[in-house]
Amino acid sequence: MVAISDRLTGLAKHEQLQLALLAILIGAAASVGGILFRDAVAEIQFATFGAATERLASRVANLPWWLILIVPTLGGLVVGLLRRYVARDQRFHGVADVMEASALRGGRITLRDGLVAATGSALSLGVGGSAGREGPVVHLGAMLASLAARNLGLRRSAVMTLLGCGVASAVSSSFNAPIAGVFFALEVVVGHYGLSAFAPVVLASIIGTIITRIHYGDFPAFIIESHAIVSFWEMPAFAILGLLSAAVALVFMRSIFAVQDIVTHLRIPVALAPMGGGLLVGIIALFLPEILGVGYEATDLALHNAMALHLLIALAFAKTMATAITIGSGFGGGVFSPSLFVGAMVGGAYGIIATSMGPEISSHDSVYAIVGMAAVAGAVLGAPISTILIVFELTANFGLTIAVMIGATAASLVTNHVFGRSFFRRSLERRGIDISGSRSMQLLQTRTVDSIMSHAFESLRANDPLATVRHSVRTNPMGDFVVVDETGCLSGIITIEDLHPWLLGDRKMHDDAARALARTAARTLYPSDSLRKALDVMASTDDGFVPVVRGENDRMVVGVLRRHTLILAHNRALAEAARERT
Repeated sequence: MVAISDRLTGLAKHEQLQLALLAILIGAAASVGGILFRDAVAEIQFATFGAATERLASRVANLPWWLILIVPTLGGLVVGLLRRYVARDQRFHGVADVMEASALRGGRITLRDGLVAATGSALSLGVGGSAGREGPVVHLGAMLASLAARNLGLRRSAVMTLLGCGVASAVSSSFNAPIAGVFFALEVVVGHYGLSAFAPVVLASIIGTIITRIHYGDFPAFIIESHAIVSFWEMPAFAILGLLSAAVALVFMRSIFAVQDIVTHLRIPVALAPMGGGLLVGIIALFLPEILGVGYEATDLALHNAMALHLLIALAFAKTMATAITIGSGFGGGVFSPSLFVGAMVGGAYGIIATSMGPEISSHDSVYAIVGMAAVAGAVLGAPISTILIVFELTANFGLTIAVMIGATAASLVTNHVFGRSFFRRSLERRGIDISGSRSMQLLQTRTVDSIMSHAFESLRANDPLATVRHSVRTNPMGDFVVVDETGCLSGIITIEDLHPWLLGDRKMHDDAARALARTAARTLYPSDSLRKALDVMASTDDGFVPVVRGENDRMVVGVLRRHTLILAHNRALAEAARERT
């Protein structure tokens, strides 16, 4: 009995077993959170439009025109007030913030940010905002995982894994797509496919899918007939569709940022911007109600080849405008469902044209709609692998593997070359946040110079004579000095190379020797600078150290950062990144 008890105790202390159990709990919690979010959107839609359904267009088409205008307008006012007076930084968080938390903030997502984002996004979608529900659900799932991980005091790699568990469950719950949930979490949040992270994330995704299927049933989001590629002569057509989808994705993303810039330039108050955006979305919906909400009804019709060419083109343009206005003006919501919508319209329109040009060697129009859906969404999200899997599981059609991969790959390659980043990464960059680079670089981004800088450094006064300099060299064999003025502010630096001509030669120098020897420091650092920046600064100078000053307007020297210390910190980051992948 003692041996069995000891073995059970050892298992309880085993981190992988702990992570597996926590993954199950977090997967369940994130799934339930996603269900509650969807139910909240449905209840708000029922209260505003009288229809608790994702297929909103048919209901809205029969409503009076004034109601179609007033619901998103007044709803936007409520959303704006929530942003202005409740949201911590006057915005609703989403997938980009999960990526930032994973890369730079140790997985920290606060309860307040999570609840405010979920509430604001549910209101936004409930009043007809043209956005997706997946981004808010992902943020909600990640927030639940973050709370659990922080309260348990887990190490950083475990926190990242649990964050991935929350995201995987949220994605699988949103799309009834467990495989895609796993790969989206690993590709976008965790950043690697190591077994230590893979197993818990799979568990969480499975649990999330099971709970969602118990609640909603085992149905893909879009039910279509099985199709296959008619001829391999179509491969160039799929590649061209991928290029077209890249152009559409670029317009889609840039439109959102353009509206954000207009709102900022016009200095529209945060509380009022969504109201104006809601009015514009309502005006578009008077003519094309399909653009309201997540837009699954129109997407489904496009996949069933049930729309005319002119309507497909009009809806692709209108949905792009409506989503840009919705998100750009400050409503909550994600970009995934709108990008699926736009991709399905573009692909469907392209399919009609391609089929008419070569009907005997062309696949069904729905094939092109599916390829377009994957290509545009993959380019926008910057996660082509996950998007391909999501589209497969959304449509339950795995017979189009080659076509979807060609289209999504071509679109992603072009978008990355032209745009450089996914929508989420560019959103972070616009806020001055860069999470690009290797995992070790991300770890260095989270640590600051003051954590490793040395406060023990040799300094000289600018007016010190040569005798004082020689005496200091004898007590400091490294020969590296910081030269300061009478107030202690940085005047320059001296290295052993600078001293050779004077200490070993016959040159005469008596007064202000330190000032004469000193040269301007090529670069300086601040205590709050990241070690990633310090690495770049150190690479740009040949000196073995960089002075650390108090601030931009305060040149008081508070320490020095030596090259060997920074190299050690970098090596530790590399080792930690390697441990996370195992």
